[in-house]
Amino acid sequence: MLTYLARRLFVMIPTLFMISVLVFVIIQLPPGDFLTTYLNELQAQGEAVDPAKIEFLKRQYGLDQPIYIQYAEWAWGLLQGDLGFSFEYNLPVSDVVGDRLWLSLVLNFSTVIFIYIVSFPIGIYSATRQYSWGDYGFTLLGFLGLAMPNFLFALILLYYANVVFGTSIGGLMDPEYINQGWSFAKMMSVVEHLWAPVVVIGTSGTAAMIRRLRANLLDELGKQYVVTAHAKGLSPTKVLFKYPLRMALNPFIADIGNILPQVVSGSVLVSVVMSLPTTGPMLLTALQSQDMYLAGSFLMFLALLTVVGMFVSDVLLAWLDPRIRLQGGVGN
Repeated sequence: MLTYLARRLFVMIPTLFMISVLVFVIIQLPPGDFLTTYLNELQAQGEAVDPAKIEFLKRQYGLDQPIYIQYAEWAWGLLQGDLGFSFEYNLPVSDVVGDRLWLSLVLNFSTVIFIYIVSFPIGIYSATRQYSWGDYGFTLLGFLGLAMPNFLFALILLYYANVVFGTSIGGLMDPEYINQGWSFAKMMSVVEHLWAPVVVIGTSGTAAMIRRLRANLLDELGKQYVVTAHAKGLSPTKVLFKYPLRMALNPFIADIGNILPQVVSGSVLVSVVMSLPTTGPMLLTALQSQDMYLAGSFLMFLALLTVVGMFVSDVLLAWLDPRIRLQGGVGN
């Protein structure tokens, strides 16, 4: 097991390196750079632009260097914990991100926990009570959750919360705590505002996971070993939790590496609609303005979530299902 873990950790290093190269190249693909966009905006506003100032800014930001030198400086900075410099905010990326990264982590992990807590009991109920009224009801809710875009659900929730209850659920904290240091009162304010975006973002993921768990569990319950266990007189609950449920969980454990970046990417529009101080709106703005170091840092954060999630899912799969081999070859 230790050899397997060491090998998986070693594979993460070249994986992250290749992802960093692709991220940097993709950000550089659109024509021009941040200064070109900035220059076009000034010219559109009718302002005069000093070419000497543009050349000075290019040298200051290193945009006059070849792309491989720009990448080498950015990658070396990442290894040292330096996320680079944001052109648009004229500040280091770490200062620009600030609390947004931590709020994004809290929001996204809360959403993942919400998805698993809600989907598991509903999926088990639907599978064990196939074609019942409850199964049909949860199936309908699942299809609605899959069909409704997250940002539309956010707009509906904002409207009814304001009209019916007279409350505002935008943001992740009360206005008086914005730009203030962390305190117990600020943490409680975040907890009070967290439920709405978690429900909105987690709805589609919950609906999809319910359908998958129901289908996988129904497939396992129809297998011969389950029929044999029932014939031997084992209780239905013991039969369910002994093997079929464990085997049905394999796809969900394997999806840990995908669900985190999916939740993050799916929360961008919701964050814009609900005015959430997370990294989503800032990532969208950075991509539009070609602020390459700010956008690259966010994308590398998503890549790190994916790679770490895949590592965790591989380890959990090897522990959960003894049929999964830790290494290739023919057993003796």
